[in-house]
Amino acid sequence: MQGVKNLYLCTKFVPMALIRITKQFSFETGHALFGYDGKCKNVHGHSYKLAVTVIGEPISDEDHVKLGMVIDFGDLKKIVKQEIVDKFDHATVFNKNTPHVELAEELQTRGHNVILVDYQPTSENMIQDFAERIKSRLPQHIELYSLRLQETETSYAEWYASDNS
Repeated sequence: MQGVKNLYLCTKFVPMALIRITKQFSFETGHALFGYDGKCKNVHGHSYKLAVTVIGEPISDEDHVKLGMVIDFGDLKKIVKQEIVDKFDHATVFNKNTPHVELAEELQTRGHNVILVDYQPTSENMIQDFAERIKSRLPQHIELYSLRLQETETSYAEWYASDNS
């Protein structure tokens, strides 16, 4: 094997370990905070960035097409895209328990994508909603570890499963 340098064959058994996998997403969403005492009481938008981290053991079945993966990044992307990105991207989110409902109805009659939620649409509340949506779709052997929802360049909310057990 002349010309092959530093070839290292590892035959040592590697025990299974818990591994975290993270996929990042971005979407544009508008909202307004009813009753708020600052500028965010007005309808405005954000370029959100969402980091989704799951945890699990890599698949060890040598006959499995996804051998060595905790979850296929494409499978995680499909879940988050269907549950969050496709629904919230270029939508306006209002608390359905506020007078913004009238504005929401008007926007909807004009063809706008409006989401009515039963909470004040802050990053803190949105991230909790996102956590529940994602957790309900994950395979049984995978757990949601954390979420990070970045609202602006300098502001974000974080959700950790360990804080919410």
